[in-house]
Amino acid sequence: MPTSTTRPRDRRPLVALVNPNTNRRTTTMMADLARAELAAVGADVVEVTAAHGPAMIVEPDALVAAEAAVLDVVREVVARDRPDAVVVAAIGDPGRAALAAELDVPVVGIGQASVLAAAAGGRRFGMVTTTDRLAGALGDLVAAHGCSAGFTGVELTRDGPLELAADPEEQYRQLLDAVRAAERRGAEAVIVAGGPLSETARRLRETVAVTIVEPVPAACGLLRGLDAVL
Repeated sequence: MPTSTTRPRDRRPLVALVNPNTNRRTTTMMADLARAELAAVGADVVEVTAAHGPAMIVEPDALVAAEAAVLDVVREVVARDRPDAVVVAAIGDPGRAALAAELDVPVVGIGQASVLAAAAGGRRFGMVTTTDRLAGALGDLVAAHGCSAGFTGVELTRDGPLELAADPEEQYRQLLDAVRAAERRGAEAVIVAGGPLSETARRLRETVAVTIVEPVPAACGLLRGLDAVL
Protein backbone atom coordinates (compact mmCIF):
# COMPACT_ATOMS: atom_id res chain seq x y z
CA MET A 1 0.00 0.00 0.00
CA PRO A 2 1.41 3.48 -0.87
CA THR A 3 2.80 5.49 2.03
CA SER A 4 0.58 8.43 2.93
CA THR A 5 2.18 11.89 2.89
CA THR A 6 -0.91 14.03 3.48
CA ARG A 7 0.18 17.52 4.54
CA PRO A 8 -1.50 19.96 6.91
CA ARG A 9 -4.06 22.15 5.11
CA ASP A 10 -2.54 25.37 6.46
CA ARG A 11 0.79 25.25 4.62
CA ARG A 12 1.99 25.86 1.07
CA PRO A 13 2.63 22.95 -1.27
CA LEU A 14 6.05 21.42 -0.66
CA VAL A 15 8.29 19.76 -3.24
CA ALA A 16 11.25 17.66 -2.10
CA LEU A 17 14.13 17.89 -4.57
CA VAL A 18 16.45 14.95 -4.01
CA ASN A 19 20.03 14.92 -5.23
CA PRO A 20 21.07 11.25 -5.58
CA ASN A 21 24.74 12.11 -5.21
CA THR A 22 26.37 13.42 -2.05
CA ASN A 23 27.46 16.85 -3.33
CA ARG A 24 25.51 19.42 -1.31
CA ARG A 25 26.59 22.33 -3.52
CA THR A 26 24.96 20.61 -6.48
CA THR A 27 21.82 20.05 -4.41
CA THR A 28 21.54 23.74 -3.58
CA MET A 29 22.13 24.78 -7.18
CA MET A 30 19.36 22.50 -8.45
CA ALA A 31 16.99 23.40 -5.61
CA ASP A 32 17.43 27.11 -6.37
CA LEU A 33 16.48 26.46 -9.99
CA ALA A 34 13.39 24.59 -8.82
CA ARG A 35 12.44 27.41 -6.44
CA ALA A 36 12.58 29.92 -9.29
CA GLU A 37 10.44 27.65 -11.49
CA LEU A 38 7.83 26.94 -8.80
CA ALA A 39 7.59 30.36 -7.18
CA ALA A 40 4.71 31.39 -9.45
CA VAL A 41 2.54 28.54 -8.15
CA GLY A 42 3.35 29.27 -4.51
CA ALA A 43 5.28 26.07 -3.81
CA ASP A 44 8.21 25.67 -1.45
CA VAL A 45 11.19 23.42 -2.15
CA VAL A 46 13.09 21.42 0.43
CA GLU A 47 16.53 20.34 -0.73
CA VAL A 48 17.63 16.83 0.10
CA THR A 49 21.07 15.26 -0.43
CA ALA A 50 21.82 11.55 -0.42
CA ALA A 51 23.58 10.58 2.80
CA HIS A 52 25.64 7.83 1.18
CA GLY A 53 26.61 6.61 -2.26
CA PRO A 54 28.55 8.27 -5.09
CA ALA A 55 29.73 11.87 -5.01
CA MET A 56 29.11 11.97 -8.76
CA ILE A 57 27.14 9.50 -10.87
CA VAL A 58 29.42 8.78 -13.81
CA GLU A 59 28.88 5.09 -14.61
CA PRO A 60 26.18 2.39 -14.34
CA ASP A 61 27.33 0.94 -11.00
CA ALA A 62 27.09 4.40 -9.42
CA LEU A 63 23.58 4.76 -10.81
CA VAL A 64 22.58 1.49 -9.16
CA ALA A 65 24.23 2.48 -5.86
CA ALA A 66 22.43 5.81 -5.90
CA GLU A 67 19.03 4.12 -5.96
CA ALA A 68 19.41 2.76 -2.42
CA ALA A 69 20.58 6.15 -1.18
CA VAL A 70 17.57 7.86 -2.75
CA LEU A 71 15.11 5.43 -1.19
CA ASP A 72 16.67 5.87 2.25
CA VAL A 73 16.72 9.65 2.26
CA VAL A 74 13.27 10.11 0.68
CA ARG A 75 11.66 7.86 3.27
CA GLU A 76 13.17 10.06 6.00
CA VAL A 77 11.94 13.25 4.32
CA VAL A 78 8.45 11.85 3.78
CA ALA A 79 8.17 10.94 7.45
CA ARG A 80 9.43 14.36 8.56
CA ASP A 81 8.14 16.90 6.02
CA ARG A 82 5.26 15.17 4.19
CA PRO A 83 6.01 16.68 0.76
CA ASP A 84 3.36 16.96 -1.93
CA ALA A 85 5.74 15.79 -4.66
CA VAL A 86 9.25 14.43 -5.04
CA VAL A 87 11.76 15.29 -7.76
CA VAL A 88 14.63 12.83 -8.28
CA ALA A 89 17.34 15.11 -9.59
CA ALA A 90 19.72 12.82 -11.48
CA ILE A 91 19.29 12.19 -15.18
CA GLY A 92 19.10 8.41 -14.75
CA ASP A 93 16.19 8.78 -12.27
CA PRO A 94 17.55 6.32 -9.67
CA GLY A 95 14.79 5.15 -7.36
CA ARG A 96 12.01 7.02 -9.17
CA ALA A 97 9.99 3.97 -10.17
CA ALA A 98 10.26 2.35 -6.74
CA LEU A 99 9.23 5.55 -4.98
CA ALA A 100 6.33 6.11 -7.38
CA ALA A 101 4.99 2.70 -6.41
CA GLU A 102 5.54 3.30 -2.69
CA LEU A 103 4.29 6.87 -2.17
CA ASP A 104 0.87 8.42 -2.71
CA VAL A 105 2.31 11.64 -4.18
CA PRO A 106 3.83 12.18 -7.64
CA VAL A 107 7.49 11.25 -8.03
CA VAL A 108 9.07 12.89 -11.07
CA GLY A 109 12.56 12.23 -12.42
CA ILE A 110 14.50 14.91 -14.24
CA GLY A 111 15.40 12.30 -16.86
CA GLN A 112 11.78 11.29 -17.34
CA ALA A 113 10.66 14.93 -17.57
CA SER A 114 13.44 15.88 -19.97
CA VAL A 115 12.64 13.07 -22.39
CA LEU A 116 8.92 13.87 -22.38
CA ALA A 117 9.57 17.58 -22.87
CA ALA A 118 12.10 17.06 -25.65
CA ALA A 119 9.89 14.60 -27.55
CA ALA A 120 6.72 16.70 -27.23
CA GLY A 121 4.86 17.10 -30.49
CA GLY A 122 6.89 14.39 -32.16
CA ARG A 123 10.09 16.41 -32.22
CA ARG A 124 13.40 14.79 -33.04
CA PHE A 125 15.71 15.20 -30.09
CA GLY A 126 19.15 14.32 -28.83
CA MET A 127 21.13 14.42 -25.61
CA VAL A 128 24.51 15.84 -24.72
CA THR A 129 26.50 14.80 -21.69
CA THR A 130 29.97 14.59 -20.17
CA THR A 131 29.44 11.04 -18.83
CA ASP A 132 30.34 8.67 -21.64
CA ARG A 133 29.85 5.54 -19.52
CA LEU A 134 26.19 6.42 -19.00
CA ALA A 135 25.37 6.71 -22.70
CA GLY A 136 23.76 3.26 -22.75
CA ALA A 137 21.65 4.03 -19.69
CA LEU A 138 20.47 7.27 -21.30
CA GLY A 139 19.35 5.37 -24.37
CA ASP A 140 17.51 2.94 -22.12
CA LEU A 141 15.79 5.89 -20.40
CA VAL A 142 14.51 7.18 -23.73
CA ALA A 143 13.22 3.71 -24.64
CA ALA A 144 11.50 3.32 -21.26
CA HIS A 145 9.34 6.36 -22.06
CA GLY A 146 8.51 5.20 -25.58
CA CYS A 147 10.44 7.95 -27.35
CA SER A 148 13.17 6.07 -29.24
CA ALA A 149 11.71 6.74 -32.68
CA GLY A 150 12.64 10.41 -32.60
CA PHE A 151 15.90 10.05 -30.70
CA THR A 152 19.03 11.13 -32.59
CA GLY A 153 21.42 9.75 -29.98
CA VAL A 154 23.83 10.84 -27.24
CA GLU A 155 26.61 13.29 -28.10
CA LEU A 156 29.63 13.29 -25.79
CA THR A 157 32.20 15.84 -24.72
CA ARG A 158 35.86 15.17 -25.41
CA ASP A 159 36.80 15.26 -21.72
CA GLY A 160 35.10 13.48 -18.84
CA PRO A 161 32.86 14.74 -16.04
CA LEU A 162 35.53 15.18 -13.38
CA GLU A 163 37.79 17.28 -15.59
CA LEU A 164 34.94 19.43 -16.86
CA ALA A 165 33.35 19.91 -13.45
CA ALA A 166 36.60 21.62 -12.43
CA ASP A 167 36.54 23.94 -15.48
CA PRO A 168 33.07 25.43 -16.13
CA GLU A 169 34.20 27.40 -19.19
CA GLU A 170 35.67 24.35 -20.88
CA GLN A 171 32.55 22.40 -19.90
CA TYR A 172 30.44 25.01 -21.66
CA ARG A 173 32.60 24.99 -24.79
CA GLN A 174 32.61 21.21 -25.12
CA LEU A 175 28.89 20.88 -24.48
CA LEU A 176 28.27 23.60 -27.06
CA ASP A 177 30.21 21.50 -29.59
CA ALA A 178 28.10 18.48 -28.61
CA VAL A 179 24.86 20.44 -29.06
CA ARG A 180 25.95 21.46 -32.54
CA ALA A 181 26.73 17.81 -33.33
CA ALA A 182 23.18 16.89 -32.24
CA GLU A 183 21.79 19.61 -34.51
CA ARG A 184 23.72 18.16 -37.44
CA ARG A 185 22.04 14.81 -36.76
CA GLY A 186 18.65 16.49 -37.09
CA ALA A 187 17.77 17.17 -33.45
CA GLU A 188 15.18 19.91 -32.97
CA ALA A 189 15.59 19.79 -29.18
CA VAL A 190 18.61 18.80 -27.11
CA ILE A 191 18.62 17.59 -23.51
CA VAL A 192 21.63 18.63 -21.45
CA ALA A 193 21.78 15.35 -19.60
CA GLY A 194 22.86 15.80 -16.00
CA GLY A 195 21.55 17.66 -12.97
CA PRO A 196 25.01 19.12 -12.17
CA LEU A 197 25.09 20.56 -15.72
CA SER A 198 22.06 22.79 -15.04
CA GLU A 199 23.98 26.09 -14.98
CA THR A 200 25.71 25.28 -18.27
CA ALA A 201 22.38 24.22 -19.78
CA ARG A 202 20.99 27.67 -19.01
CA ARG A 203 23.94 29.31 -20.77
CA LEU A 204 23.49 27.06 -23.81
CA ARG A 205 19.82 27.98 -24.03
CA GLU A 206 20.86 31.59 -24.55
CA THR A 207 23.46 30.71 -27.19
CA VAL A 208 21.98 28.25 -29.70
CA ALA A 209 18.90 28.24 -31.92
CA VAL A 210 17.88 24.65 -31.14
CA THR A 211 15.59 24.14 -28.13
CA ILE A 212 17.64 23.31 -25.03
CA VAL A 213 15.83 21.14 -22.50
CA GLU A 214 17.02 21.83 -18.96
CA PRO A 215 16.35 18.84 -16.70
CA VAL A 216 15.30 20.58 -13.46
CA PRO A 217 12.96 23.10 -15.12
CA ALA A 218 11.52 20.24 -17.20
CA ALA A 219 10.66 18.35 -14.00
CA CYS A 220 9.04 21.45 -12.52
CA GLY A 221 7.04 21.91 -15.71
CA LEU A 222 5.83 18.32 -15.49
CA LEU A 223 4.72 18.94 -11.89
CA ARG A 224 2.91 22.14 -12.84
CA GLY A 225 0.95 20.16 -15.38
CA LEU A 226 -0.40 17.87 -12.66
CA ASP A 227 -3.36 19.92 -11.44
CA ALA A 228 -3.83 17.98 -8.22
CA VAL A 229 -0.26 18.58 -7.02
CA LEU A 230 0.40 22.32 -6.76
